[in-house]
Amino acid sequence: MKIQKLVALLCLAVAMAGCTSYKKVPYLQDPDTVNNYGKEIPLYDAKIMPKDLLSITVNTTDPQAAAPFNLTVQTPLNAGLANITTTSQPSLQQYLVNNQGEIDFPVLGRLKVGGLTKNQAEDLIREKLAPYLKETPIVTVRMANYKISVLGEVNRPGTFTVSNEKVNVLEALAMAGDMTVYGVRTNVKLIREDADGKREIKELDLTQSDFVLSPYFYLRQNDILYVTPNKTKAKNSDIGNTTTTVISATSILVSIASLIVNILR
Repeated sequence: MKIQKLVALLCLAVAMAGCTSYKKVPYLQDPDTVNNYGKEIPLYDAKIMPKDLLSITVNTTDPQAAAPFNLTVQTPLNAGLANITTTSQPSLQQYLVNNQGEIDFPVLGRLKVGGLTKNQAEDLIREKLAPYLKETPIVTVRMANYKISVLGEVNRPGTFTVSNEKVNVLEALAMAGDMTVYGVRTNVKLIREDADGKREIKELDLTQSDFVLSPYFYLRQNDILYVTPNKTKAKNSDIGNTTTTVISATSILVSIASLIVNILR
């Protein structure tokens, strides 16, 4: 009877341990926290940061009128072929935002666009162009180097360019092939640098749904996600070093023992 009780207790302990481990695996385990959230969540819109590369185009019904406001460079065709007459086609030159959040725009001079969304930057340029054009131009601003990095315990770590300038944490993990079985879902680190150069490291618990309501759910350009390895991965990484150390120590002990035996003879 005692043996049966002992077996039952062991089975219960194993079951409880399994439940505890499982709770650390699934994402977003309490969806009602978000579904019952009463406040309105504003749509995310990326803001222009220092060192961003911007592609800006100005269009009107009269291409000649808009031409002075579009920076173009001549890209030679067949540039790698010698002694061949080449033709050129214009391509738009990109604008690099400096540390003060400014760009040098044709005719208009320096414009402060740092901290603005794309729509706000388009409105600013459109307003500045009003004295120079008879009609309201179509201004398009795009971020050419919007990228994020994912590393640590994911299947495909790397740096990824985001074409639509909007990506959240779960989408970034999907780009990297999701976490491995060794990834700690309760402690994903987000490394972020703001426009003033201040850096912060934020720990995210992806098993809790309320993290989608936080300002860290959507990633900014140049954000880095680091997935922490669990203790099992750490132990596995030490197996090789430990084995090598044991073998070396054993060899030394055998050598010393052999030496002592030879001396005593």
